[in-house]
Amino acid sequence: MYLIGPVSGSHVNPAVTIGALLTGRISLQEATRYWIAQFAGALALWGTFETSPLYHRATTGMGADGYGSLSMIHIGAGGAVIVETVLTAIFVFVVLRVTSETANAATAAIAIGLTLTVVHLVGIPITGTSVNPARSLGPALVVGGAVLSQVWLFIVAPLAGGVLAAWLHRLLYRAEGTVLAAEARQPKGK
Repeated sequence: MYLIGPVSGSHVNPAVTIGALLTGRISLQEATRYWIAQFAGALALWGTFETSPLYHRATTGMGADGYGSLSMIHIGAGGAVIVETVLTAIFVFVVLRVTSETANAATAAIAIGLTLTVVHLVGIPITGTSVNPARSLGPALVVGGAVLSQVWLFIVAPLAGGVLAAWLHRLLYRAEGTVLAAEARQPKGK
């Protein structure tokens, strides 16, 4: 975050990008460029793993997500949708909040990192924790089989979580945008 944040806003997650798009922080054109780069990066991850003599597609799986028999607790698809949507919404909401114009930019990466850690601690035993469609698609394309047949859930649910977070952020902090706009119109020194 501290390294690439000033360059790109650290957009490495399509769910965060949709949240930024729906809260008016970036344009559709910017979001599209981010999405292309994010999914290309997910495939580059496989290229990195492929160079290791210890990596084998069938046994390592690159952290693929799943439900049913692919879940540690065998959660069903409905439960996986709920978990992935809620965990992603929490994560994206925190990202939107700590990167707002009134937030302290120096501590944003800490809050985001800690939130992502908690989200993963909760979600790993349930679904493997996606909360990032690009991170889920890359391993699914490489591993294939049942993982690939389930990847739709790990694209749709995190994007729905991003939309939910953007809606909640706009609902709860709608006045903040109005106040900031009014302050910008005020002559300096008054």
